[in-house]
Amino acid sequence: MTAEAVDARLARLRVQNVILGVLHLVQAVAVYSLNETGFSLPIAGTYPQGPPGTPPELIELFSLDVGFWVAMFLAISALAHFTIASPWYFARYATDLRRGKNTARWVEYSVSSTIMVILIAAVTGVVDVAAFIAIAGANVAMIAFGDLQERYLRPGGSLLPFWMGTVVGLAPWIAILFYVLGVGNPDRDLSLVPGFVWVIVFALFAFFFSFGLNQWLQYKRIGKWANYFRGETTYVVLSLVAKSLLSWLVFANTLVPPA
Repeated sequence: MTAEAVDARLARLRVQNVILGVLHLVQAVAVYSLNETGFSLPIAGTYPQGPPGTPPELIELFSLDVGFWVAMFLAISALAHFTIASPWYFARYATDLRRGKNTARWVEYSVSSTIMVILIAAVTGVVDVAAFIAIAGANVAMIAFGDLQERYLRPGGSLLPFWMGTVVGLAPWIAILFYVLGVGNPDRDLSLVPGFVWVIVFALFAFFFSFGLNQWLQYKRIGKWANYFRGETTYVVLSLVAKSLLSWLVFANTLVPPA
């Protein structure tokens, strides 16, 4: 691309980031306003009551307000877009893109996507605080590998950090499926699992990993993704489409509390 074409692409990206910031913020306000039920899910800990093998005691530590955290997820995304487009950060963003990286993206994803995968786990039945800590750690590690891929390797080179991130990033989803499918529980009746849970698990898995697919296309230099700016534009679009769907799929089914 010529210098003029790059400058024009950057100018469009700046406008797009402002627009997406507004759209994410509007959704955050909408979710927060609609969260009248205050639907919450328990976070508990299990504590030994004797020697190893003694049935542990389950104690609820606190509750997770689903609507509030969905709103936070959207608000953090809005803040990230506004920050990128701001006068004090945009020059660094432009410099990073010219070098084939975007550090701000990975910083934001490490927070926002971790909130969302924790919410997905909670909605599908995970309650143990240790499991949430492990899920959060695995997700942050996945994002860190994505950052390493961009920080030290250029498109067309090795994809080792990407594949390591993929393996780590699958761990939370294996845990989630373990709970949903009732692995090891012979009394588990899958017909009793609400339809929206299946939609959340499989649809959100697809949307969650669409970000990874975009990076793979970018680093394999496939078709239009041979231009780094194509991948960045796709990230921007995914930020709105995938995050909005993730948010509303999780939140919509909490508007009416269970009987």
